[in-house]
Amino acid sequence: MKRALITGANRGIGFELARVYSENGTEVLAACRKASEPLRRLKVRIFEGLDLGDARSFDSLANEISGSSLDLLINNAGILIPDNLESVDFQELETQFLINALAPIRLTHTLLSKIQDGGKIAFITSRMGSIGDNSSGGYYGYRMSKAALNAGAVSLARDLKARNISVAILHPGMVATGMTGNRGIPPREAAEGLFRQIENCTLFSSGKFLHQTGEEIPW
Repeated sequence: MKRALITGANRGIGFELARVYSENGTEVLAACRKASEPLRRLKVRIFEGLDLGDARSFDSLANEISGSSLDLLINNAGILIPDNLESVDFQELETQFLINALAPIRLTHTLLSKIQDGGKIAFITSRMGSIGDNSSGGYYGYRMSKAALNAGAVSLARDLKARNISVAILHPGMVATGMTGNRGIPPREAAEGLFRQIENCTLFSSGKFLHQTGEEIPW
């Protein structure tokens, strides 16, 4: 049985990814700050206390899976704090960099020895991190942090090629979650699209920036 670790699995896209992978026969370790009741009802293993703002919780997670290996790591957790040129708060911008860009790379680095050769790593990012696709401006913290995450994920794709580990960099679409004010497609639909892209990810597509529909997104 394959084993996957999914961050931010207590709600939204993360919860639906945990459900989709569990339904498809994967042993899921659902990591989050605090488990929701729907997550507790899934047949998954839950790790509570993962705080992307506190690297000490990364070590606790690594200890939780000591002696186990991972076939897949999905870095899904993140935050969005809306801003524009007039309202941008630079402390909040730094927070988004910490949570959206630095933490997923640092967590991946912490867990790298647990990921099997031939395994996969997925980053749930956003096309708002695309410089070429930015036609409306604003969202300084979110756009910059996701662009930084994309850059780090591409470097991982290059560096892990020798271990036959492929890296998926994926935009879920506009998804109806608390982050978007419940506007967009259902989280289940997004999760199913992400599942297909992750399953289809190979060394050939590793490091490409893709929509969950398979469309390639410009950097």
